[in-house]
Amino acid sequence: MSIVIWLLTFVLVLLSVFLVLVVLAQKSKSDGGVGAALGGGMTEATFGADTGNILATMTRNGTIAFFVICFGLYLAHIAQNAAEKKDAVLPTIEVPAEAPAAVPAAATTTAIETAPAAADTTEAAPSISLPAMGTETAAPAASEPAK
Repeated sequence: MSIVIWLLTFVLVLLSVFLVLVVLAQKSKSDGGVGAALGGGMTEATFGADTGNILATMTRNGTIAFFVICFGLYLAHIAQNAAEKKDAVLPTIEVPAEAPAAVPAAATTTAIETAPAAADTTEAAPSISLPAMGTETAAPAASEPAK
């Protein structure tokens, strides 16, 4: 896919240079300026009296080709980026088991009243204390390396 993108980019650059030269070769409405300096008389001798129409047609067709190639390059880049994202492997993250959710007091008393007493055989989950939001903790001082 990247070869097609490079090829279309190269063609687009050549087409851009061609369009600049064709536009500069055209005569202006006042029959002076850059068109005359860049060989306006030579194009009239080459293409005949219909030079304005030929250069205008070349400009129009070149502009259409320019926009079609630009749109094709846009679609090619979208397809290439989608293929790269599809092939990307996301890292897996291990999440520690969560502690059981707290049971409201009303539900606890009802369960205790109706259930027979049983020995608690479950292990308590380790608790992690985190600092409150907005407070910053100082980083531990770096110890001097052993010699």
